[in-house]
Amino acid sequence: MSKFVKLFSLVVIVALTSTSDLFAQDAGSNGLAVMGKAIGAGLAVIGAGIGLGSIGKGVTESMARQPEIAGSIQTGGLIIAAMLEGAALIAIILAVFGAA
Repeated sequence: MSKFVKLFSLVVIVALTSTSDLFAQDAGSNGLAVMGKAIGAGLAVIGAGIGLGSIGKGVTESMARQPEIAGSIQTGGLIIAAMLEGAALIAIILAVFGAA
C-alpha cells in the first residue's frame, strides 16, 4: 500500500471521528458539508507538509554543496517556507469557515 493511500485513509478516519457535527440529527446541520470541510483542511495540511519537506530537502542539499553561501540559501528557504505556510493557512481558513 502506498504512502499516499495510507495518509489519505488516516485523514478520512480522523475526519469521520473528530467532527461532532457530522452525525448530528439537527435539521440545521449538514453532515456532508462538515466532512468536506474536514477533508479540505486535512488536504491543505498534507500539501503544506509535502511542500515544506521538499523545501527543507533542497535547502539542506544546497548548503551541503556550497557551504560558503549557506546563509543566503537559508534565507531564501525561510522566505519560501513562510509563503507556503501563509497559503496553507488561508486554505485551511477557507475550508473550515468558507460557505457551504
